[in-house]
Amino acid sequence: MSIFIDKKTRLLIQGITGRDGSFHAKQMMEYGTGVVAGVTPGKGGQKFEDTVPIFNTVAEAVKETGANTAVIYVPPAFAADAMMEAADSGIAFIVCITEGVPVLDMTRVYPFVKEKGSRLLGPNCPGLITPGESNVGIIPGRICTPGSVGLVSRSGTLTYEVVYQLTRAKLGQTTCVGIGGDPINGTNFIDCLNAFEKDPATEAVVLIGEIGGTDEQEAARFVREKMKKPVVGFIAGQTAPPGRRMGHAGAIISGSAGTAAEKMQAFQDNGVGVAKRPIDVVDLLKRAMR
Repeated sequence: MSIFIDKKTRLLIQGITGRDGSFHAKQMMEYGTGVVAGVTPGKGGQKFEDTVPIFNTVAEAVKETGANTAVIYVPPAFAADAMMEAADSGIAFIVCITEGVPVLDMTRVYPFVKEKGSRLLGPNCPGLITPGESNVGIIPGRICTPGSVGLVSRSGTLTYEVVYQLTRAKLGQTTCVGIGGDPINGTNFIDCLNAFEKDPATEAVVLIGEIGGTDEQEAARFVREKMKKPVVGFIAGQTAPPGRRMGHAGAIISGSAGTAAEKMQAFQDNGVGVAKRPIDVVDLLKRAMR
């Protein structure tokens, strides 16, 4: 099995005719993802790659195609409206790839999406992939392989690095999820850990965190209290100076709670094996799965 997406995913792409949207739409289609519609206001009635119908609104696309998942590739200024439009149109799972969405916009989007009963992944995330079934976002499908390891990460590039190392070590994946590193995002570590714990095909989980905030500490406590499956992790930013944002908007150390050392200690205290380097995740995972 998997979490969030599978062969039954019917994907709608918001911004399908833009530079990023069109490029990744082709990649997802080539992977075998069920892309059923695109949305670009003013271009309704056209077709993408002569096969995917384009609509002016998400509501029209959902009505005509039965889309249940949306992925968003629109500029930051329009991303909030795109997320809310998807939720208002009955899309159950919304993935926002867009980087640079204002935090103030997300204070409106987050409660709106929750109220509509939809799940949001992102913004500023690489999306997710269930190897061999569906790829929604920008994770390279060629580095993934089906298996029994779940992965959740705040970092896109570290997702790719660790997934590649897992695949090389013949440790396939059920689903790989990039939750994004913004201060306000729709799906957090605990949401994914809970889903992996309930997924019968997932035997172990890799959690990749980074400096800033306390999400990793809360996830570690969840592992100790709620999970039976082994979890191993890595924390990025171990040499980052306090008070300086490193990459993601949420990756900034304020006081002691957001440091890599504090997060790594929380992992150790709660039974989560912690790697010093990304490549060390493989050996940790092999030992945990014995």
